[in-house]
Amino acid sequence: MFELGNTAALIWSIIFGSIGTGFAIYGKRQKAIVPLCIGVALCVFPYFIQNVYLLVFVGVGLMAIPYFVRV
Repeated sequence: MFELGNTAALIWSIIFGSIGTGFAIYGKRQKAIVPLCIGVALCVFPYFIQNVYLLVFVGVGLMAIPYFVRV
């Protein structure tokens, strides 16, 4: 998953996982499917991306989706 010494990827993963948990809790309480799905995606996607720049780019992109998609 992570290379030894790749601290930036680990820290960004923790940040996006925390934000994803917040999105998921909000989506579940409000019964809103978009924040719930984005929250789960934010919690899971850091496991599959090792490049720090791509990790940040995808994370910020996922966090922007609920702003533009209103259901």
